[in-house]
Amino acid sequence: MLRVIPVLGPLSKRIKALNTPADIYVMNRENVAWLVEYYRNTWPFDMVVVDEFSSFKNHSAKRFKSLTWVRKNITRFVGLTGTPVPNGLLDLWAQVYLLDGGQRLGKHITKFRERYFEPDQRDRDHVFTYAPKLGADETIRNLISDICVSMKAEDYLELPDCTTITVPVVLDKKAKAAYEKLEKEMLLEVDENVIDAGTAAVLTNKLLQLCNGAVYDENREVIEIHDCKLEAFMELVEGLNGQPALVFYSFQHDLIRIKRALAKTGLEVRELKSQKDEDDWNARKIDILLAHPASAAYGLNLQKGGNHVIWFGLNWSLELYQQANKRLHRQGQTEKVIVHHIVVEGGVDEDVMAALEDKGATQDRLMNALKARIEKYKR
Repeated sequence: MLRVIPVLGPLSKRIKALNTPADIYVMNRENVAWLVEYYRNTWPFDMVVVDEFSSFKNHSAKRFKSLTWVRKNITRFVGLTGTPVPNGLLDLWAQVYLLDGGQRLGKHITKFRERYFEPDQRDRDHVFTYAPKLGADETIRNLISDICVSMKAEDYLELPDCTTITVPVVLDKKAKAAYEKLEKEMLLEVDENVIDAGTAAVLTNKLLQLCNGAVYDENREVIEIHDCKLEAFMELVEGLNGQPALVFYSFQHDLIRIKRALAKTGLEVRELKSQKDEDDWNARKIDILLAHPASAAYGLNLQKGGNHVIWFGLNWSLELYQQANKRLHRQGQTEKVIVHHIVVEGGVDEDVMAALEDKGATQDRLMNALKARIEKYKR
């Protein structure tokens, strides 16, 4: 008996929707700042529900700050997320602040950080990461236990199993030499200075590109190095015997090369761009659906279109990885979900897989992996 109004589309359409009587108004998070600015001191909503709550974990983000300005006018606030701490416990502060206005973890991120964390990765002038102090994890969980509840989908929903498979790729002699040359030169060059999060990200990004088979040069031109992973991908697709697959790629040159290879197969291949693509996939009209995890990790229901996920290229974000897999492994799925990872043996692909399987702070794993590889070349 509730009337639900979507507040979406152009400005005029959104304003018209807000002026239409309803019980519930639904909008996307990209328009949160606009909504706050539109109402200012006349904020009318006594209850706010935020799905994918971890997208508000950044205390510096405009969408977080906007909600804090009207928080005093909200009587009941609910946040829903499957990944509340994708990068560590520090991610909790902003989310809990929106829930209770700072009652439990404090009103300032700096004091929260000083009380429960200590510097981890740093150089002389900057601290790049923080690690929880001894016992901080349990203390923080106890502080928020009265307003937070954790539920696992498998405890409440009838979901088929989810199985992960690693498809190993051995680089040919030429490709391996190219990879080792790039890795050695970049690692030893970066080691002249302290590795920070910025250089680590750039470095692994380039190595992940090469694992996939191509790299961008300084002019953003694509240099193709090898087809070893692409060949493994095509063998995997052939082995599915016509079963549809949701394929996640990392770089634009991955997408181009994958589409070029699949063009010869006669399969129905589509990029995930629109509602029609989503509908056609769920109607089993698509054999291979290509998607970038950043654009397909949230809000899409793709469980009716297939049960195979293929990761052509990996990334370090545990949150994106888990959420992307959940596009198929969710309520309504009737078959066992199989997640295939195409991984270059001896490459940085393996470091990413280890970090994702560890489900710990992926940034720490990235830094440690780089340090281990530097030591290998120094020896």
